[in-house]
Amino acid sequence: MPILDVDHAKSIIVIKRSMSTGYAGIQNELFTNPKTSMFFTDAKKGLAALIAATKEYVNQL
Repeated sequence: MPILDVDHAKSIIVIKRSMSTGYAGIQNELFTNPKTSMFFTDAKKGLAALIAATKEYVNQL
């Protein structure tokens, strides 16, 4: 599995259902990063919503 250096990004969007630790039981430091926005939803529906909103924004430019 590739490693993504998202901590170097200008802004971060994390799609999760909740703030639970998940299978490994380890807290993810990325979730408390000031650049991180949490989007609590189903991943498939949430990503579709983000794509639609981005397309709408770009079309308004």
